[in-house]
Amino acid sequence: MKKFNFRKVLDGLTAASPVGSSGGGSGSGAGGSVHPGGTAGAAGTPREEIQETLTSDYFQICKTVRHGFPYLPTALAFDPVQKILAIGTRTGAIRILGRPGVDCYCQHESGAAVLQLQFLINEGALVSACADDALHLWNLRQKRPAILHSLKFNRERITYCHLPFQSKWLYVGTERGNTHIVNIESFILSGYVIMWNKAIELSTKTHPGPVVHLSDSPRDEGKLLIGYENGTIVFWDLRSKRADLRAYYDEAIHSVAWHHEGKQFMCSHSDGSLTLWNLKSPNRPFQTTIPHGKVQRDGKKPESCKPILKVEYKTCKNSEPFVVFSGGLSYDKPCRRPSLTIMHGKAITVLEMDHPIVDFLTLCETPYPNEFQEPYAVVVLLEKDLIVVDLTQTNFPIFENPYPIDIHESPVTCTEYFADCPPDLIPVLYSVGAKHKKQGYSNKEWPISGGAWNLGAQTYPEIIITGHADGSVKFWDASAITLQMLYKLKTSKVFEKQKVGEGKTTAEIVEEDPFAVQMMYWCPESRIFCVAGVSAYVIVYRFSKHEVNTEIASLEVRLQSEVEDIITPEPETNPPFPDASSQLPSLKSLSGSTNTVACEGTMKDSIPCLSVKARPVRMPPGYQADLVIQLVWVDGEPPQQITSLAVNSAYGLVAFGNCNGLAVVDFMQKTVLLSMGTLDLYGSSDPYQRQPRSPRKSRQFAADNFCMRGLSNFYPDLTKRIRTSYQSLTELSDSPVSLELERCKSPTSENRENSFSRSRSSSVSSIDRDSKEAITALFFMESFARKNDSAVSSCLWVGTGLGMVIILSLNLPASDDLRHSEPVVVSPSGTVLTLKGAVLTFACLDCMGTLTHQPYEVWRDPHSADDGDKTRKRKLVMHSPSSSQDMGDHQFAVICSEKQAKVFSLPSQTCLYVHNITETSFLLRADVVTLCNSVCLACFCANGHIMTLSLPSLRPLLDMNYLPVTDMRIARTFCFTNEGQALYLSSPTEIQRLTYSQEMCDNLQDMLGDLFTPVETPEAQNRGFLKGLFGGSGQAFDREELFGEATAGKASRSLAQHIPGSGGIEGVRGAAGGVIGDLTRARIALDERGQKLGELDERTASMMASAEAFSKHAHEVMLKYKDKKWYQF
Repeated sequence: MKKFNFRKVLDGLTAASPVGSSGGGSGSGAGGSVHPGGTAGAAGTPREEIQETLTSDYFQICKTVRHGFPYLPTALAFDPVQKILAIGTRTGAIRILGRPGVDCYCQHESGAAVLQLQFLINEGALVSACADDALHLWNLRQKRPAILHSLKFNRERITYCHLPFQSKWLYVGTERGNTHIVNIESFILSGYVIMWNKAIELSTKTHPGPVVHLSDSPRDEGKLLIGYENGTIVFWDLRSKRADLRAYYDEAIHSVAWHHEGKQFMCSHSDGSLTLWNLKSPNRPFQTTIPHGKVQRDGKKPESCKPILKVEYKTCKNSEPFVVFSGGLSYDKPCRRPSLTIMHGKAITVLEMDHPIVDFLTLCETPYPNEFQEPYAVVVLLEKDLIVVDLTQTNFPIFENPYPIDIHESPVTCTEYFADCPPDLIPVLYSVGAKHKKQGYSNKEWPISGGAWNLGAQTYPEIIITGHADGSVKFWDASAITLQMLYKLKTSKVFEKQKVGEGKTTAEIVEEDPFAVQMMYWCPESRIFCVAGVSAYVIVYRFSKHEVNTEIASLEVRLQSEVEDIITPEPETNPPFPDASSQLPSLKSLSGSTNTVACEGTMKDSIPCLSVKARPVRMPPGYQADLVIQLVWVDGEPPQQITSLAVNSAYGLVAFGNCNGLAVVDFMQKTVLLSMGTLDLYGSSDPYQRQPRSPRKSRQFAADNFCMRGLSNFYPDLTKRIRTSYQSLTELSDSPVSLELERCKSPTSENRENSFSRSRSSSVSSIDRDSKEAITALFFMESFARKNDSAVSSCLWVGTGLGMVIILSLNLPASDDLRHSEPVVVSPSGTVLTLKGAVLTFACLDCMGTLTHQPYEVWRDPHSADDGDKTRKRKLVMHSPSSSQDMGDHQFAVICSEKQAKVFSLPSQTCLYVHNITETSFLLRADVVTLCNSVCLACFCANGHIMTLSLPSLRPLLDMNYLPVTDMRIARTFCFTNEGQALYLSSPTEIQRLTYSQEMCDNLQDMLGDLFTPVETPEAQNRGFLKGLFGGSGQAFDREELFGEATAGKASRSLAQHIPGSGGIEGVRGAAGGVIGDLTRARIALDERGQKLGELDERTASMMASAEAFSKHAHEVMLKYKDKKWYQF
């Protein structure tokens, strides 16, 4: 065996970890051994053996796709030829949807709300009008749309836009009542303006209000219908620049819709009325109806109703026209839900909605406004949903929505992400979830079917799990950057519903959403699933393909921090960890689940927060509750929220902790193995000298603040109503956030330790330095528990809020036959490791640096019909396949806290590497993940940085300030997974996925769907000789001649400012090569040249004006002194 100098080893380690410093023992790691490859050395020389393949070139961050319903929608548009839908939002986002898989997210840099969207039909472009009075032209012929042009209005506010089919001139109405015209190709304002005072009667003394509607006549494109808010309608002749007719109504106008022949139009008004106008008699409407108004007995006008915000008037060749409108309900029914009314002939159908209607569009067979429209569906955009109604069937069923827009059906409270999981899981989950699908949908295909999407090169299965405020858990297929719901589990079904007026047999600690899911743990291989709820309970689920009718097993656990209150049979003589014989009687006393009652008086003791159903429960195929574990009230103190959770199917154990201590439960034998305060876990190894009592009175306020139930520990000022804290995670509010959130935005605050809860998505704990020490991380592993161990054994690693790591030994029965009868013994190993900051995550690498999988039991159906022998042996996998040949004589333990990461060599417990990740902030999430057949540590920091570190050497590979934590929702839901993927909840309704893999960034273009596909525009119907002769002169109308610079002149440059878009070059890259690319480049060059020439024109005009002024002044001087002699000056 070679000898080596330990000091040199430490020097090498120091050089390998430039930010941190080597730590650990003095010579404890010097016990060298011969490793594969023939290199001799201790665990202190891993660099000689482990070749780390990951470098910084493997990493790059970019957003991939956004799923869910667009948050706070404001606008809607549809391209009837391409069949794609666009939705604008209050935050300046645009979502473009096509066939399933075609889903694109764009964002205006200004963040201004989108007022209106207009497709350039079948042109692969979209115009957006925003609340900052800017128009933007988006290029959709590339997978990631970009802005080609912008036009910012300076003096007028945009209120309405209209782009006629196959026209390049956009009509823009403003708040002042004026109408401007914009060239879509150049995005330059025409000199042609319809001023409000020219449009209305000269005798009118009042301003008509903002423009609320613009549309050209279907009969004659040279005529423009302008609707003003106060009820004035002007039919403007664009050629003669005068009003052909004017109509007035005494109620405000909300919208206008044409009959396809162009002889009639319909208006909706603020009193709930619809008026139908004929161009031949504009003095008054020839028909006025209040569809939902009560008819008065004395023949008077029906009483007014709520405003009809929008109406659409669509004709059919073989049936009566459809009139579709939103609003207009009577005032005497204030509790009625928002509704969409469909009038077809004499039949009136009212469709009640679950949420307020934002906008709707009627989808028609033809894009031409002067043909029979033949409507076949109505797209209704609600505040929190998108539905499509089938108009071709008499009962108007809705289409089954293929998009994952119901993520927010109940507010999301936590997320987990699994990439590269077993391939059989997705079909299995889908098969049990498909049985619960709703019936009664339309049998037609989803009408929004545009774009193209292929599977791409990425084929590994991915699953996202979301936990919700109502106790539901949803499993989603997230493979190949799509999202599809697989299976929904309702965890609240294991509990009784508390009825009003019943005697309080339980003591709920939350007012609303007592079943909210706070944490989830899933073992994909064994299909064991575990949830921790906000009401201090843990449910263990097993997966079965068979329905079963059975009682739900339950246990109750007392967990508190005071030493003298720990439940043991003989506290005076028994140590904190009793042996197996003394442990069992105490377990029996702990596990009596139904007989506990409150003590005399009002003090609650041994009462769980919720009541588990005592009767047999029918459990459908899927996840079935195997065991419910509830923390109980202790001496009037409510149970504290669970801050960490871990399950191991091979051991048959579940462990969970809170700010009081740790509990370990055997879910196979349904017994409590351990229920102990954190301080007692140390035994004699506690490095701190602390009093085993409650925190000092001076710190009591902070302790109360930081140990709140539910998610409200993000907001200490909202402890009374936990629902408010859910809303803080799930609903964006304009109200000022608490001081704690402000400190989170600026984590450099000196008092962060005492003001902001340490947060992570899998456990949000709140620990004051001077008060309770919470359990923040748990990890089951085959590991070396003590320094002198020669072989690995079953262990439970426990991490605390003070950065302490305690290793507990698990003594499992020697044979599987005895597993159901012999007790499992949990005992202290005496090993305590330390880090700076609360511990977040653990991982284990074998001696070759390969990630070691936790032991697991191979899944078998617990209720399989062909399994007659219930005692058949379990199939256990104790090590991952990659290292099954030999664990070696040492391994690496990776531990990451909110401040630093350390790698220890086991069994020597030498700290090989340490990296101080952050001094001024703290980590919210850390995960050890696999990437490119290697392994790394991925971290997300509260200051917005995403970092990756190599393993085991902890070299920084990536550090990018990418995602500012502007909302607690991001902090709670951010999670990493394998293959360089991550996600977080970007809004209460949307999941944002991102990648930190360079390879995936490079391949992203191939994975995204195409928004634009070449489709021929349908031909216009033959109008016939008579219609062509008498149907108006629309075909002869030349907008270019009328609005072009030659005729209309230039618009005032101070009115609007043209801004070239950043997407110009992107558009070139996205365009097809060859001639199209050259033409696009030439167009951009011409645009830039035109802009420069325009600036030159301005300068020239300014110089000419200056020269004229000088010439005039010189001439005046000459005239003044012309007849004077030289001596008269």
